[in-house]
Amino acid sequence: MAQSTEQEFSKWRAFLWPVHNFELKKLIPMLVMAFCISFNYTVLRDTKDGLVVTDAGAEAIPFLKTIGVVPAAILFMIIYSKMSNVFNRAGLFYATLIPFLVFFGLFALVIHPLRDQLHLSNATADWVQSWLPAGWHGLVLSMQHWTSSLFYIMSELWGSAVLSLLFWGFANQITRVSESKRFYTIFGLGFNIALMFSGPLITMFADIRKNLPPEVDAWGISLNWLMAMVVVAGLVIIAAYYWMDKNVLPDPRFYDPNEKKKEKNKLKMGIKDSFLFIMRSPYLLCLTIVVMGYGIAINLIEVTWKSQLKLQYPDHNSYVAFMGKFSFVTGLMTVLMLLFVGGNLIRRMGWRFSALFTPVVLILTGMCFFAFIMFGDQLTGFAAAMGSTPLMLAVLFGAAQNIMSKSTKYSLFDPTKEMTYIPLDAESKVKGKAAVDVVGARLGKSGGSFIQILLFTFIGGISAITPYVAVILAVIVGAWVVAVFSLDKMFAARCKQKEEEDRLEAATPQTA
Repeated sequence: MAQSTEQEFSKWRAFLWPVHNFELKKLIPMLVMAFCISFNYTVLRDTKDGLVVTDAGAEAIPFLKTIGVVPAAILFMIIYSKMSNVFNRAGLFYATLIPFLVFFGLFALVIHPLRDQLHLSNATADWVQSWLPAGWHGLVLSMQHWTSSLFYIMSELWGSAVLSLLFWGFANQITRVSESKRFYTIFGLGFNIALMFSGPLITMFADIRKNLPPEVDAWGISLNWLMAMVVVAGLVIIAAYYWMDKNVLPDPRFYDPNEKKKEKNKLKMGIKDSFLFIMRSPYLLCLTIVVMGYGIAINLIEVTWKSQLKLQYPDHNSYVAFMGKFSFVTGLMTVLMLLFVGGNLIRRMGWRFSALFTPVVLILTGMCFFAFIMFGDQLTGFAAAMGSTPLMLAVLFGAAQNIMSKSTKYSLFDPTKEMTYIPLDAESKVKGKAAVDVVGARLGKSGGSFIQILLFTFIGGISAITPYVAVILAVIVGAWVVAVFSLDKMFAARCKQKEEEDRLEAATPQTA
């Protein structure tokens, strides 16, 4: 009986915590780094939105993403490549991370307090606006409040530079394949649990206004606390990395620099080659539409939602306090979806149902969101019966859409997308994934911003383009759903064909 209980415990331990005790020396500091990087990512994301949306409006976001973040990312990669030729592995890590911490610390202590002296005057902004379309007012305000825009760009770079490049680059370098199958899922949970910790802290420091007299700059104090958390978490990241560099990496049980890993055959393809490869394959074309559909739809709703969020919470403190609560719920829902929904839904309901879950949830919550914006006056009675207002219900539906889209992405969208590569031949697996990553992912991320900039140019601000955005969203999601149905048929046929080929291969006698 005791032996049976011990075996059952071992099964549960292997499922929930598949780590040997001696591996904790390597796993724990990596998990601390993952937690702190995600913690900072959440704080910076909520703070940058609070700064830009309240200072320059949500209309500034598409412009900042296209003409701010993209050039900055290119410049960063050029500088990073140059530094990689000068510094060793540890030196490159520190040289990349420390400037971020210095900037965020200086922003709270020096740059933001001097914003009135640093920002462009209203007269200068009006002169710039006179040369641009009226719908580009968001661009003009982002230029006028350039310190907030710079903070937005640096915060966006944190995700790509520190999370994607530094952490995952380091993890991929020192983690063996056998370890990655167990460690990487734990890292993913660490990322999302960090949201559950950072959210309440963001709300607590943003709500500091309630305990201060009106003449005190409550947002300045909140910003100091928020950036202090970022700097402290950054120092913890450095300490964890330093400890690993001195105590873990020299241990051959955990890392052998001479050990040759089996490298994945990754192929980099240009835009032209990617388009040509995709257009020759209906299978990959449908998969690209699915990936683009998610990216464009999320961006279309996000900007409109944040504009409504500004109307409901017009000052920095209240806006960021709401975003803290939003981050907490997002982290909680993602963890629950990862643990209890994703894999179970795919196994029980199949690929098509699981792949359709994300677009169906997105369009339902998105249409409810747009309905409360466009027909707010007609829905006042309904909102009053719910004890709310059309604006608040629009904010809540927009938040629900963002939460569900993010949680379903990690638990359903990403797994079903990756499953479609399994029955492909070797060439299509390599070249197809490279092509979809180039065309689908990149155009998906920037496509929504380009669409909104075009609408701003020819129609006007967010309030004017909202009906058009709703129609475009419906078209995008409709194409996404059609692509899923088509992909499901081709996916099932290829899986059946692969099973038949494997069966014939297994039945064929092997000759010496």
